Amino acid sequence: MSVPLSVELMIKDHPELHLELISGSNGLNKKISNTEINRPGLSLTGFFDFFAHDRIQIFGKGEWAYLNSLSEDKIRDIANKFFSYSLNCIIFTHGNYPPDEWINKSREKDIPIFISTMPTHKFITIISDILNRSLAPRTMRHGVLIEVFGIGILLSGKSGVGKSETALELIERGHRLVADDMVEIKRIAESYLEGSCSDLLRHHMEIRGLGIINIKDIFGVGSVRDNQQVELIINIEEANPDMYYDRTGLDEEFDEILGVKTPLIRIPVKPGRNIPILVETASMNQRLKNMGSFGARDFNKRITEKMYQRKID
Repeated sequence: MSVPLSVELMIKDHPELHLELISGSNGLNKKISNTEINRPGLSLTGFFDFFAHDRIQIFGKGEWAYLNSLSEDKIRDIANKFFSYSLNCIIFTHGNYPPDEWINKSREKDIPIFISTMPTHKFITIISDILNRSLAPRTMRHGVLIEVFGIGILLSGKSGVGKSETALELIERGHRLVADDMVEIKRIAESYLEGSCSDLLRHHMEIRGLGIINIKDIFGVGSVRDNQQVELIINIEEANPDMYYDRTGLDEEFDEILGVKTPLIRIPVKPGRNIPILVETASMNQRLKNMGSFGARDFNKRITEKMYQRKID
């Protein structure tokens, strides 16, 4: 599920938008729940069918110039109709100032109006990215998210199986921690999952016998990062003699997170197994798969071709 973003938080957390509030301050608690924006060109002509009033309304140079070309009576009529809808906020780009009638209506209806000095195209690009990230569907997963050779790997498994200890060894080898224990995962795009950690837990790990440790303070700033794409899930589990574990790599398994199928590997824990080096190898193998090279399939293809050739001979 996604969490609506308040207009007030949008201003507070994103100074890069260069927003200046000029009216409607009582409406800053209004919620933004749509990632799309609307440029109300047709609405300014009086055509309000299919008016996307639940989106942020952006007035660029064209909309502003059209408003200023209208008579005062026409501006008033359009304003009355425009502000009769439940709007979250209105933004004028290029530093353009709205007509007085619109400012009066925004105060009457408690609908915030902002001015940004940014050009329209650049502003829309930035705010669209902000909305996509802020309103992205999200979920929580128990595990450890770590970046290994550029691949975001979610280590999962039962409590006490050794996820954090494996991650600690990987950090010592030069890889980077993203989140420990509770991983927040967002679906930024149709097939793009991004994992991060809460501000409270960020850069910390719980190690049985040691307690809570600060990875950034111990290993340095290069040992952590705030977010990372989730590209592979490795489930660390106690070895079960009755359980079948893939030995060829041909049988791919996936776990679905927020509707995105993510590759899943199961690694059984046994005495003498070096789990961190297996995770590193899995990461490098996943990088090859991402580039179109599938070692197990290529090997199987060569064997099949060899057998076929021998059959012919």
